[in-house]
Amino acid sequence: MPNSGAIVRNFNKLWHESGDGTWHRMRWLGVKALKTPTDFWVYQELITAIKPDCIIETGTCFGGSALFLATVCQALKKGRVITVDIRLPKDPPMHPKIEYITGSSVDPHIIAKVRRRVYGKVLVILDSDHSTGHVLKELAAYSQFVTPGSYMIVEDTSLNGDVRKDHGPGPREAVEAWLPTQNRFEVDRDCERYHLTFNPGGYLKCVR
Repeated sequence: MPNSGAIVRNFNKLWHESGDGTWHRMRWLGVKALKTPTDFWVYQELITAIKPDCIIETGTCFGGSALFLATVCQALKKGRVITVDIRLPKDPPMHPKIEYITGSSVDPHIIAKVRRRVYGKVLVILDSDHSTGHVLKELAAYSQFVTPGSYMIVEDTSLNGDVRKDHGPGPREAVEAWLPTQNRFEVDRDCERYHLTFNPGGYLKCVR
């Protein structure tokens, strides 16, 4: 389709700027989840295909995304969610497949705690502090946990330039700086096939 890239960018920008009527109103089973429905759809497709034993999420926020991930794991009778944030949600959703860890995702003690809890196939979702420096630290720390054939998803790579020109360097710049330094991950653009995504270029498949 001619100019499809511009259409997608403009729609993403509209979705983001209309936050009070779109992503700020997203709920999963009544719990706020600051995502897009298309990204959630891709997540459940990946989880169903990979059937990870552990999903690591950095950036719990309200807990809606952790609950979504845990619900998919429960439906598949496979997997659990380890979610990390510097603070717990005010009223965290309780689910037998969610474990909350409180602390900075890049604190060596927190990373060691995560390491003691993961096993088998692992999928990682990075969605905490969106500064480039922080995301680079997360990429270095959490890439070690991702198993071949699984994914490390870097969220909100659309922030700088695409939807918020005032944001400054963020997750996208971290991915662009980090990817050439390693040979285990590559961008999987097929995960962007539904067009609306907060994570363009952020679906990183572990290929070895």
